[in-house]
Amino acid sequence: MRNLKNTVFYILVTGCFTALMYWIVEQGKLLEVGRKIVSPSSNDTQWTQFLSSLFHNLQHPVALLLMQIITIVLVARIFGWIFRKIGQPTVIGEIIAGIALGPSLFGLYFPDLNQSLFPVASLGNLQVLSQVGLILFMYVIGMELDLKVLKNKANDAVVISHASIVIPFALGIGLSYFIYHEFAPEGIEFLSFGLFMGIAMSITAFPVLARIVQERGIHKTRLGTIVITCAAADDITAWCLLAAVIAIVKAGTFVSSLYIIALAVVYVLAMLFIVKPFLKRIGDLYADKGNLNKPVVAIFFLTVIVSAYSTEVIGIHALFGAFMAGAIMPESAKFRNIFIEKVEDIAVILLLPLFFVFTGLRTEIGLINEPYLWKITGFIILVAVIGKFIGSALAARFVGQNWRDSLTIGALMNTRGLMELVVLNIGYELGVLSPKVFTMMVIMALVTTFMTGPALDIINYIFKSKDVFIPEEIKNNSDYKVLISFGNNEKGKSLLRLANSLVKKQTETTVVTAMHFTSSDELHAYDLDEYEAKAFEPIVQESKTLNQEITTIFKATNDIETDIADVSAKGEYDLLLVGLGKSIFEGTILGKVLGFTSRFINPDRLLDKFTGKEGLFENSPFDERTRLIISKTKTPLGILIDKDLKKVENVTIPIMSIGDAFLFDYAERLIFNNNTKVTIIENNNQRKNNFIIENAVAGLKLKYANNLQLVDYGKLNKPFLEKQDLVLVSLESWKNLVNEEEAWLSDIPSALILKS
Repeated sequence: MRNLKNTVFYILVTGCFTALMYWIVEQGKLLEVGRKIVSPSSNDTQWTQFLSSLFHNLQHPVALLLMQIITIVLVARIFGWIFRKIGQPTVIGEIIAGIALGPSLFGLYFPDLNQSLFPVASLGNLQVLSQVGLILFMYVIGMELDLKVLKNKANDAVVISHASIVIPFALGIGLSYFIYHEFAPEGIEFLSFGLFMGIAMSITAFPVLARIVQERGIHKTRLGTIVITCAAADDITAWCLLAAVIAIVKAGTFVSSLYIIALAVVYVLAMLFIVKPFLKRIGDLYADKGNLNKPVVAIFFLTVIVSAYSTEVIGIHALFGAFMAGAIMPESAKFRNIFIEKVEDIAVILLLPLFFVFTGLRTEIGLINEPYLWKITGFIILVAVIGKFIGSALAARFVGQNWRDSLTIGALMNTRGLMELVVLNIGYELGVLSPKVFTMMVIMALVTTFMTGPALDIINYIFKSKDVFIPEEIKNNSDYKVLISFGNNEKGKSLLRLANSLVKKQTETTVVTAMHFTSSDELHAYDLDEYEAKAFEPIVQESKTLNQEITTIFKATNDIETDIADVSAKGEYDLLLVGLGKSIFEGTILGKVLGFTSRFINPDRLLDKFTGKEGLFENSPFDERTRLIISKTKTPLGILIDKDLKKVENVTIPIMSIGDAFLFDYAERLIFNNNTKVTIIENNNQRKNNFIIENAVAGLKLKYANNLQLVDYGKLNKPFLEKQDLVLVSLESWKNLVNEEEAWLSDIPSALILKS
C-alpha cells in the first residue's frame, strides 16, 4: 500500500512539473518576437558547431589540466613499475617519465601532439600544482626525520655527514670556476652560480636512501643506523645551507643577505620554541585517538601553509617552511602516521609526478648536442661522485669504519634523487642555472641515483657479503634450527607452537627464529622500531608462555619471497615454516580442505599449481609470491594450514609413497620432544611392500611403542580426524590427495604440508 502511494505521488509530481516546464518554454518563445535569433539551419552546420564546441571544451584550462594529470600519472606509474622491476627506486622511473614527456623525447618525435597537450600557456597551472605537491611532500619528509637519532647517535654520523657536504660543496664551487664563463647565464654573479653548483653537488636524497636501507635489510645494523643518521644530518644541514644560498642569491650580496638570514633564524627559533610546544600539547591530547577531528587536522595543515608562506615571504623558499613544519610535528609515531596517511598518497601519487614532468619539460637533452658538452656533463658527474661517494667513504674510514662499510656509506650518500631536482628547479627559477647546465645537472642526478644499487651490489660482491642481516646467535652452530615466517600474528603463534613441539626438549642445541617481513612501501624510516615491536609483541608473549627462547628478524623489503629464501639459506636453517590464513572459498570442498590463505602463500593457487588445475585463480594477488617462495627456497619447507592449532598432541601421517619416508624424521622429533601420539596411515600396503617404509615404522615402533599406532587408510573418517590436532603430509602426497578429491580431506584438522 505504501509503495503504491509513493508511486502515485512520484507520477503526479514529475508529470505536473514537466508539463509546467513545457508550457513555460512555449510561452518563452513568444518573447523572441522582434529579436534577431541566430540558429543553424543545416545538419552540416549543426555538426560543425558541435565539433567546434567539443574542441573548445577540450582546450578549456580545467579540461586540459585534467588531461595532463591523467597522462602524467599513468606514464609515471608505468615507468616507476618498470624501474622497480629492474631493482631501481621508483622515483628514477618517475623522473625519466617526466623527461620522456618533455621535449627530449615526446616533444622531439611528436611536436604537434606535445604542443597540444602541454601548451606554454598551460604550464603555469602545472607549476602551481607541482609546487603544492612538493610542499606536501617536504612536509612528509620532515615528519619522517627522527631527530632523536641525531641526539643519541650523532658522533661519527655528523662527522661523516658534514664531510660529505663540505667536500662536494668545495668541489662544486671549484668546478663552477672552470665553467662559469661559458655556461653561467648573463648577469649572474660568480658567487651565486658557484654556491648553487656547490649545494647541488652536496645534496643527498634522504627518502630514497632510507628506502634502500630498509629494502637491503641493514637498518637494524650499526651500519644502517650510521647511514640513516648521516642522511638525516645531511638533510637538515643541506636545507639550512640552501636557505642561506637562496637568501644570498636574492639579496645580491652576502652583506645584504644577512637581513634575510637573520629573519630566517627568528623564524626557526619561533618554530622550535613557540609552535613546536603548542603542537606537542595538541598531540598529547589526541595521541590515543585513532582519528582526529577536523578542527585539529585544520590546525596542523594551517601550520604547514603558514610556515611555507612565511619562508617564501622571508626569501628562503616555501619548501623549507614545509620541511620545518614536518620536523616539529609531535614525536608520536602514531600521530605522525595519521597525517602521513592523509597527505602522502595524494602528494606522491597525484601531485609529485607533475613536478617530475615540469622538470622534464625544462630538461632538453637535445641541448647537449656536441661531444664537448657531453664531456662537460661527464666531468660534472665525476666531480659529483668524487665529492659525495669518495668524500663520504674517506670520512667514514677516518672515523673507524672498515672499508666495506665505508664504501657502502659512500654509495648511499651519493644518492641524490628527488631532492636534487628540487634544488635544480629552484636554481633554474632564480635564473642562476642556464638550460644547458640545468640539463647536465639533471643527467648527473639520474646517474648518481641509478648507480646506487649496482654500486652496493659490487661492494657486496667484492667483500663477499650479502645484505641479509642474520643475528649472531643464529650463526652459532646448532644441531637443529627452525625459522618461522609470519605475516599474521595469530598464525605466527600457531607456527611458534608447532616449532616448539619439534624442539621443546632440545633447547640447548636448537634455535627458533621468528621472522616478519613487510612491504617497504608501507613503512617510513621514523616508525620502523615501533612497527617491529608491535608486530612481534604477540609472538614474544607466546614464546614466554611456551618457555621457548626465540630470536627475531624484521625487514622492510620490496622482494619478500627472495629475502625469505636468502635468510633461510644464509642462516642454514633445517626447517622453514610459513603459515596460511583463512580462505575466501570456505564452504566449497576446496575451501573445507584448505580453510585458509596467507600473507605469503595462497593455498588455492598453490594446489592448482601442484595439481595442474591452472587458471581458476589466475588473478590472485599471491600467485607470483607462491611460486617464488616454493621455487626459491632450498631449505626444507613446511606450509601450515592453520585451523586454530593450539596443541600438537595427536598427529596423523598418511604414507602414500616411498617419497614420504622423510616424514618419519618429523614424527620422531614430535614424539621425543612433545610426547606426541602419532598415527601412521597405511595406504595399499605401502609399508609391507616397501623395505624403507617398513624399516622406518619398525624403528619408530621399537623406540616409541606407546606413542605410535598404525591405522588402515580405509578407516580415515570424520570421528577419527576430529580427535587429531594435526595432519603431517608430504607435498607430493597432498597433490595426489587433492587431485583425487579424497572425501576425508574436508574433515581434516590443521595440516602441515612438507617439502623435503
